[in-house]
Amino acid sequence: MANNDKSKVLIANKRLIVEGEQDKRVIPELMEANGVPWPRGQEPVNIQAYGSDEFIDNNKISTRLKERGLTHLGLIIDADNNPENRWQSIRNACLKVENLKESMHNFPEIMPETGLIINMINNQKFGIWMMPDNQNRGMLETFLSYMIKDESEPLWQYAQEVVTEAKTKGAKFIDEHIDKAHIYSWLAWQNPPGRQLHNAIQEKILDPQHPKAQVFVKWFKDLYDL
Repeated sequence: MANNDKSKVLIANKRLIVEGEQDKRVIPELMEANGVPWPRGQEPVNIQAYGSDEFIDNNKISTRLKERGLTHLGLIIDADNNPENRWQSIRNACLKVENLKESMHNFPEIMPETGLIINMINNQKFGIWMMPDNQNRGMLETFLSYMIKDESEPLWQYAQEVVTEAKTKGAKFIDEHIDKAHIYSWLAWQNPPGRQLHNAIQEKILDPQHPKAQVFVKWFKDLYDL
């Protein structure tokens, strides 16, 4: 088998389902900054973006797990404003999947702080991460705020204060997106200003080696055997 064919098999065998295009762009930059090569065309994991409601569904999870040649499947969802309910929704969906029923004792009532990884009896690996940290409310942008360097903490605090004041003056963002408003305001004041989230990691405006990011990095590496 040619090397290119081997790469295609690898990509097909390891898959990650995320909620949006930002996750799809951010995760490769984060992992590459933590020692996982991510060459274009030979990506170690195939990342596909769906809306959360599209894959918190037992039939869709089951279909994914039955895909030919699949060895690893991960799901990343946002906790949003109610992490307990989000976890119960995805847990209940997974417990209806035939291949996962045999591992139902591995599905805890409370989402583990380190993320979930299940070694299935058919040698597949299945994992779930709930942004930002499997415990608290939030989303991808909340997780990325954990990577703000310590010396930038005063400016980060000020960005949050400004966003709060902007809301009182008629800013249109909805309350559920306040974490997005926080980090994009903070990024607007960097050099260069207004970088995209994945660029902020690539250019070390955010610190991809920050200790608060390493629990996710370990989960990802362990799930995909990287």
